[in-house]
Formats: sequence, C-alpha cells, structure tokens
Amino acid sequence: MQRRTALLSLAATGASLAFPASSQSKPIRLVVPYPPGGPLDVVARALADKVKDTLGLVIVDNKPGAGGNLGADAVAKSAPDGNTIVMGAVATHAINPWLYAKLPYDPIRDFTPITGVAQVPNVLVMNPQTAGHLHIQRVADLVAYAKQNPGRLNYGSGGNGSAGHLAGEMFKAQAGVFMVHIPYAGGNPAQLALLSGQVDLNFDNLAAASANIKAGKLKALAVTTARRSSVMPEVPMVAETGPGLARFDVNTWFGLFGPARLPADVTQRLNKAFVEALGSGELKTRLAALMAEPIASTPEQFAGFVKTELAKYEGVVKASGAKVD
Repeated sequence: MQRRTALLSLAATGASLAFPASSQSKPIRLVVPYPPGGPLDVVARALADKVKDTLGLVIVDNKPGAGGNLGADAVAKSAPDGNTIVMGAVATHAINPWLYAKLPYDPIRDFTPITGVAQVPNVLVMNPQTAGHLHIQRVADLVAYAKQNPGRLNYGSGGNGSAGHLAGEMFKAQAGVFMVHIPYAGGNPAQLALLSGQVDLNFDNLAAASANIKAGKLKALAVTTARRSSVMPEVPMVAETGPGLARFDVNTWFGLFGPARLPADVTQRLNKAFVEALGSGELKTRLAALMAEPIASTPEQFAGFVKTELAKYEGVVKASGAKVD
C-alpha cells in the first residue's frame, strides 16, 4: 500500500523521471521527397529508428513529385518548430533551382540546414567491348580519343538534367571534348543501353553500377568524387587523371533540412541526435551496403556545402541547356 501510495503521489505531481523528455513531444515528420525503396528512403528509415530514444517517434513520410520539389516545398512552408524536416538532396537544393523555370521555394532562404547525411559517388563506366575496341583503359585514353574524334563517342543518362547528364557536361567542359548525350527515361534504361552497347559510356551512380562492375560487365574508369570511394578504393578519381580535370567533383548527396527560422536550440538538438546516429556502426554498415559514405557535419558546415554545390551546378545546368518548365 505504501509503494502504491508513493507511485500515485509521484504521478500526481506530474514528475517524469521514468520517461525521457522526447517521449512526451510531438512526433517528428521526416519528409522523403522521393518514392519508397530508394537510397534516401532506406537511410531515412534507418535514421528514424536510431534516434527514437533521443528524439522520440520519427515518422517517415514519402512525398514524391516534381523531381523532389513537392516534398521539399511542403517542409519549406511548414512551421519552424522542429516537428517537420526533410531529407533534401543534390537535386532539390543544388540542381533543380537551375533546372526548373519556376521553383516554389528558395533552396537557401527557405530552409535551415541541420546536417549532411551521406553521399554516393558516381562512376565513369564504359562498355568493356567498346573500351577494348578503342584501346581505352584509363580516363586519359578516353580524353585523347575524344579529342581526336569529336562527336564519335556518346554517353547515356537517366534524362536531361539528371546527375549523370550534368556529370557528362562537366566532364566535357573541363576535359575540352565533345561527346553526344543520349537521355533515357531513368537510370536503369540508361544502364541497359550501356550493357548492350547502344551507348559507349555513362556517368552512373556507383550503387547502381557496382554489381555489373564486379561481374566484369562494366569497366570502371574513375569515380567522380574528390576522393576515392572507400568501397572501391582501387578505382581512381577523375580528378587525378590529368590536366584540366583536377577540380572535377560530382556526387549524389543528401542531408537534413528544417524550414527557415528554425530556432538555434532546436537545430542543435536535431543535429546532435542525427550526427550521433550516423556515427554508429549499424548506420555505417547500412550506408556501406548502399555504396554510400556518411557526411555528418555541423549546421554551419552543411550550409556552406549546400551554397557551394548550388553555385557549382548553376554553370553546368546552363551549359547543358536542360530545362523543365
């Protein structure tokens, strides 16, 4: 009776010693602006599960549409209370602002960066038979052939304005070569075209290409990031292959944003929880399975990174001529 009385007394005072503060807060809605099952969705769900002890319930809400713009815009227009955040990406915050004639949000002004999450390298891959026939073993060989034979090489991508298309445009500009771009309706059709020899090379996502690289069905010439991939360290970087390409750096990245005017204390609380989650062995294993690497950062570091990426893609998109009305 004494124990029961004590418990009732504790409850009556509103004490919450037995419960973490996060269990009493409103659930966090983590918007993924792409369909379920993709890398962003998989990582978002793993993160949501990992931070539940510190942030409470995090509900993943898939809101695809308009190349990711629909979900990003929903968060941009949400209340700045920390209860609605988005898993933004290179498309929503660096490419789409230049690709879409009318974007419903400003990628800088309308968001509060929280932390980078992960990046997946792209990889320059060739059809092995084509590479053998043209005696192309390295990026330097590719550049030399392309300069001697302008317009003879073509490359496929998942569509105008896609990461693969823009990587190709950046490569052409920095290497001083001309190759024909052939857009397909998605990354999978573009890779099938490469495997069948319909196109000569692609700038593909490493996660999508890795199985065929390991099987010898695709030849990896270089990764497109500023450092070698930890999952395929034997593949060189485009940036280390010769003059003119030293600044080459393209990858598929994603990270967490809240709406603008998110209070500093809320931003820091979210940052701390998600950065700790990204440092766990479990999350690193999940990311490695997706050929992704964690890029946890402070809000300030992530903000600077996003501004740099946005500026980088302005010239690339304009040079490509790609536009979505």
